[in-house]
Amino acid sequence: MLGKETEGLKKANLSVGLFFISGLKIEKEDERVFMKRIFLIIFFLLLTLCSIADAAGAAQKESRRITVAGAADLSFALQEISADFEKETNIKVVLTFGSTGMLARQIEHGAPYDVFMAADTAVIKELDDRGLTVAGTSGVYAGGALAIVKNKGSKVEVSELKDLLKPEVRWVSIAQPLHAPYGRAAMEALKNAGIWSTVKHKLVYGENVRQALTYVQTGDATAGIVALSVADVPEVTYVRVPPELYNPVNQSACVLAVSKDKDAAKQFVAFVKGPVGSITLKKYQFTAPNR
Repeated sequence: MLGKETEGLKKANLSVGLFFISGLKIEKEDERVFMKRIFLIIFFLLLTLCSIADAAGAAQKESRRITVAGAADLSFALQEISADFEKETNIKVVLTFGSTGMLARQIEHGAPYDVFMAADTAVIKELDDRGLTVAGTSGVYAGGALAIVKNKGSKVEVSELKDLLKPEVRWVSIAQPLHAPYGRAAMEALKNAGIWSTVKHKLVYGENVRQALTYVQTGDATAGIVALSVADVPEVTYVRVPPELYNPVNQSACVLAVSKDKDAAKQFVAFVKGPVGSITLKKYQFTAPNR
């Protein structure tokens, strides 16, 4: 009887021992599963944080942009140069075009441009003197030229300035000389050609050279005198105005004091003057300054 009880007690003790050992094994397995889960949570948390940081960095890089105020004669060239600059730097360029004088007035009244690409050196000098530019950033980047343009739908031949006197040429468009450098150059060329007093009653004025060109493209003006850099369009024919009839149109640029990203603005000006920008300017018939 005692032997049976002893044997039963041994079995009971063995069962308890096995249960305890089994419990230890289960606890160890649970601990391994728990640690594995913790590791995975930490791993995915770090991965998420890295992704957020990368996304924030990419967003910051993508949001970097500058606004460039450009003289209207740069309408074609600057669009191409800006596209190349964006590809190389990932800095977005927002372009605004107008006459040099009108853009200068906007800048004087606090317009938030980063870069001013003018068609005149005197305007940039004036902004320099008033402390509206970043010191050391002003400089000439190109020289411009004049062209006589004629609507292709007109049968009258216009190959020189004196042809503007023909009765078939009813209207002649130029940029407003009061605030557009190419308008002043056109007026100077007409005076030096000796036809200003005769032709001035035919003149219609555009706010800038692009608008003056548009008048000829649409046929509202038979002919016009505009920047050579914008003259190569399908609706018109063009011929150069002899450069000896007007003073050189040297074009200057600067970084503006109100710029919120002066480093990017300086990069852009340097890019315009660099190899890529220079090739594009030449493509649109700009010349080296001080011709």
